[in-house]
Amino acid sequence: MQTEYEKMMAGAWYTCLDDTLEALRIAALDACHAHNHLPPAQRRPLSAPLRALFAAHGADCLIEGQFHCSYGCNITLGSYVYINAGCVILDSAPVHIGDNTMIGPHSQILCADHHRDAMKRRSGIERALPVTIGADVWIGAGALILPGVTIGNAAIIGAGSVVTRDVAAGATVTGNPARSR
Repeated sequence: MQTEYEKMMAGAWYTCLDDTLEALRIAALDACHAHNHLPPAQRRPLSAPLRALFAAHGADCLIEGQFHCSYGCNITLGSYVYINAGCVILDSAPVHIGDNTMIGPHSQILCADHHRDAMKRRSGIERALPVTIGADVWIGAGALILPGVTIGNAAIIGAGSVVTRDVAAGATVTGNPARSR
């Protein structure tokens, strides 16, 4: 029988109301709190609390303060990734962010997909879909990247856009839902 964590990582329906998952979320909250309360100079290149939390990271990544993630252990950063203030990554599935990608302030990367049945939602049933962001991507301020989305290399996501579908390499998308312009 699979644990709720194993189901989550497999992209199957699972309950987020699980003691093991709660312990992982608390560890992430503690690491984010520690990171967010460091002097700015100690967040450069990547703070020790986030280095210890993330699955992997490349060289010279910088995450500004007021960062939040759900688990952290599912986040992989390439080299030279910059994440501006107030970013939220709900990483209940793997989140891969490629080299030289810049993410604007108050952007959100979301992996959780809640059940459509209200009674199942009430009982904590959800699934997690991975998000992959290529290299050299620019995500504007306040953008939302929804579960299961892949953004190709060198794409641009306009500020405030809601990305509901995959974005081709080199494309520029804006709006809600985000569309090529």
